[in-house]
Amino acid sequence: MATFKDFRNKVKPNWCPGCGDFSVQAAIQRASANAGLEPDNLAVVSGIGCSGRISGYINSYGFHGVHGRALPIAQGVKMANRELTVIASGGDGDGFAIGMGHTVHAIRRNIDITYIVMDNQIYGLTKGQTSPRSEMGFKTKSTPGGSIESALNVMETALTAGATFVAQSFSSDLKELTSLIEQGINHKGFSLINVFSPCVTFNKVNTYDWFKENLTSLSAIEGYDPSNRMQAMQTLMENNGLVTGLIYQDKEKKSYQELVNGYDEKGLSKQDLKLDEEKFNQLMAEFM
Repeated sequence: MATFKDFRNKVKPNWCPGCGDFSVQAAIQRASANAGLEPDNLAVVSGIGCSGRISGYINSYGFHGVHGRALPIAQGVKMANRELTVIASGGDGDGFAIGMGHTVHAIRRNIDITYIVMDNQIYGLTKGQTSPRSEMGFKTKSTPGGSIESALNVMETALTAGATFVAQSFSSDLKELTSLIEQGINHKGFSLINVFSPCVTFNKVNTYDWFKENLTSLSAIEGYDPSNRMQAMQTLMENNGLVTGLIYQDKEKKSYQELVNGYDEKGLSKQDLKLDEEKFNQLMAEFM
């Protein structure tokens, strides 16, 4: 059985020292081992940005996509080879700006993959601009007078779009984050895990200390029930989305794959996809 060390490779991350993404990488490796996976059972697909590099830092199948397109690629991988565990990853700009349309429809579709977003409320790779997760008044190179736009409430959006697994964590809480990713991997459907992952270089507001002072653990809320969608939404609204833990899970709704008529139990990668000459000629005749 694989251990988290088996999901390590020899590529050294070039994130800034102190970046929260280091912990996200470690949590994915630990959760994959805890879930009983082997490196060749896992595919990690990422987008663009500092966080997008993570697919090259894990010993598994990896695909570094283009900006905002990690989810279409990850869904294609899962549909082609249902035997793989697929994790998509990226930052808040990647998933909630250029890729927001894909995020909403992946949630709605409920395909069996896990999406981990490293949320630092800023564009880090391009040296510090406002992201969809930046609060009003946030000053960056693109908003020197302070942002006049409201931050996107992504967890509330996910619940509204019909998500069946919604969780949120803090990169410095490796134990909780590992547990949530493991739960996401085991969930039969689309799992969205937003991770507060501080950018130590460009975001001097949403720091480690700031999160420690402002985050509320759902485990500290008496009577909180993650199967209660209404309670989940109310709790998010009451805490401005600054909660950690399993926010909501629906174990009853079927995944996309379970609803596809004729979806073969054998992955496409293991099927004989060759066309005989007669079938080929028949198909070509339709275009003649």
